[in-house]
Amino acid sequence: AAVVRKEIQDETDRVTGKSKQISPVPIHLSIYSPNVVNLTLIDLPGLTKVAVEGQPESIVQDIEMMVRSYVEKPNCIILAISPANQDIATSDAIKLAREVDAPGERTFGVLTKLDLMDKGTNALDVLEGRSYRLQHPWVGIVNRSQADINKNVDMIIARHKEREYFATSPDYSHLANKMGSEYLAKLLSKHLEAVIRARIPSITSMINKTIEELESEMDHLGRPIAADAGAQLYLILELLRAFDRIFKEHLDGGRPGGDRIYGVFDNQLPAALRKLPFDRHLSMQNVRKVVSEADGYQPHLIAPEQGYRRLIESSLNYFRGPAEASVDAVHFVLKELVRKSIGETQELRRFPTLQMELAAAANHALERFRDDSKKTVVRLVDMESSYLTVEFFRRLPQEVEKAASGPGGPVSPNVDRYTDGHFRRIGSNVSSYVGMVSETLRNTIPKAIVYCQVKEAKQSLLHHFYMQIGKKEGKELAQLLDEDPSLMERRVQCAKRLELYKSARDEIDSVSWAR
Repeated sequence: AAVVRKEIQDETDRVTGKSKQISPVPIHLSIYSPNVVNLTLIDLPGLTKVAVEGQPESIVQDIEMMVRSYVEKPNCIILAISPANQDIATSDAIKLAREVDAPGERTFGVLTKLDLMDKGTNALDVLEGRSYRLQHPWVGIVNRSQADINKNVDMIIARHKEREYFATSPDYSHLANKMGSEYLAKLLSKHLEAVIRARIPSITSMINKTIEELESEMDHLGRPIAADAGAQLYLILELLRAFDRIFKEHLDGGRPGGDRIYGVFDNQLPAALRKLPFDRHLSMQNVRKVVSEADGYQPHLIAPEQGYRRLIESSLNYFRGPAEASVDAVHFVLKELVRKSIGETQELRRFPTLQMELAAAANHALERFRDDSKKTVVRLVDMESSYLTVEFFRRLPQEVEKAASGPGGPVSPNVDRYTDGHFRRIGSNVSSYVGMVSETLRNTIPKAIVYCQVKEAKQSLLHHFYMQIGKKEGKELAQLLDEDPSLMERRVQCAKRLELYKSARDEIDSVSWAR
C-alpha cells in the first residue's frame, strides 16, 4: 500500500508540480484481489471554500467544475461523503448531489468521523433517515486516524478496528451489520449490478449501433491491404473498374454531366456556325474582288467558275474553327467527368498515388481521342471543299442572256456580267451552298466527335493503363497503393474501437444475469 501511495503522489507531482494545484487528468489504478468487490471508484478532490497558499484564486470553481463533470453523468453513482461532526445541512457534497440528482436515485450518503463526535452526541438521526432522508440508506464508516496513517497501520487492521467499533458502540451496535466500509462496498457493488442489469438492453442496443457505425466506417476507410502482389493487382483492377463504372454512368445519364456533351452539339456548335463572318466574306465588294482576281487577264465568258470555287473554298475554311472548338469543348467535359468520377469513387479515396496515376492515364487517353477527333472533323470540312455538289448549282435559275440591238448593231450580253446585280447573285448562290454545307456539318461533326471521343472513352479509356498495370512488379504495385498516413491512423483507431466494442458485447452475452 505504501508503494502504491507513493506512486500516486509521484504521478500527481509530475502532473501538477510540487504544489497544491489540481489537474483534471485522471490517474488510473487497477487493483486485482480476491478480497475486493468488482467496482470502479473515482476519487474526486474534496470541495473547498477558499484557496490556500500555492493555489490559484480559481481553485474553488475549478474543483466544483471538475466534480460536476463527473457527477452530472446519468450513469454515475454519487457517493456523498460528509463528516459526522458537522451539521449535515451545510454539507457541500449533499448540496451538489441534490442539484444534479434531485430524486436521489443515484446518491448514497456516507458519514465519516463517527468516532470523533463530541461525547454524548451521535448521528442516529442522519443514519436512520430522520434528519435528511435519501432513497438509499445512509452508511457510517470509521477510517484510520491521521496518527494511524502516519504509523502505516495496515488496512486489514483498520477494517477490524472499524467492525469492533460498531459492534461495541452503545449508539450504533444495533446498526452494526449495516455500517462500515466493507458493507458500503458490497452495497455499492450490488446496486451497480442491479443498475447494469436493468440497463443491459439499452447498453446492448447502444453497443450494437456503435459496432454497425464502426463497421460502416471501416468499409468506408477500406480494409487493410494484403501484402501479396497478386492480391494487390486484383485490388487495383477492382478499383479501376469501380471508377470506370461511375464514369460510364456519367456518360449514359445515370449520373449528371454527360448531358453537357449534348449541350455542345445542340447549343455551342450551332451558335458558332451562326457567328461565322459570311456576310462580310460574301459581300458584293469581296465577291467582285475574288471573282476578278480569279479571272486574271481573261474575264469569264459565261459563269465565273474559278471565282465560285475560290469563294466556296475560302468560305468552307471558316468551318474548321467551330469544328475544332467543338472537339475541345467535349474534351473539356470528358476531363471534368474523369475528375468527378475519381472523386466519387469511394474506394479510391484512400489511395492518392493511384488517383494521380489514374487521372494522368485517363487524361492522356482523352488527349489521344481528341487528336483523332480533330483530324476527323477537319477531314469532314476538307472533303466538302475537295468535291463540290454539282447538282446544287445545276438546279439554280440560269441567267437569261438576251441580245440587244442598238444603233451600231447587236450588243454583247457580257455588258451585264460586271454589274452589281451579277455579283450579288454570285454571293447569294455561294451563301446558299455554304448554308447547305453548314447543315451537313452540323449533323456530321457531332457524329465524328461521339465516334472518336465519347465512344472511345467508354470503351477504351483505361486500355493502355490496364496493360501498364499488368506489367508492374510487386514493389511498384505497393507504391500505387500507398495510403494517406492520416487515413491509416484513422483505420487503426477505428479497428481498435471496433474490437473493444465487440469484446464488450461478447462479455455481456456471456454473463447469465439473475432475473
